[in-house]
Amino acid sequence: MGKAIELTDANFDSIINSDKPVLVDFWAEWCGPCKMIGPVVEELAGDYDGKAVIGKLNVDENPNVTARFGVRSIPTLLVFKGGQIVDKQVGAVPKSVLAQKLAAQVA
Repeated sequence: MGKAIELTDANFDSIINSDKPVLVDFWAEWCGPCKMIGPVVEELAGDYDGKAVIGKLNVDENPNVTARFGVRSIPTLLVFKGGQIVDKQVGAVPKSVLAQKLAAQVA
């Protein structure tokens, strides 16, 4: 079963340049809504195992990537395809919303 990958400033670019769509959850320990959406992100990692890459990036520990994409509110979820942002969600939403965003990118 798939599990969300921990993304960092160091590995971010190599992971988002996957041949598969990549969902990145920008989160922090102190963020209440992030704790609500965390389990949903893990479920998606299982649901899309082999079809998409699901990652989590702690904004407090990885300021470079956070600043590069102008993430000011968390949770922010970005969907990348070929290294480019193709979709964005700010705030906690139901799993179905994120699943639709991913499904639209899975060929």
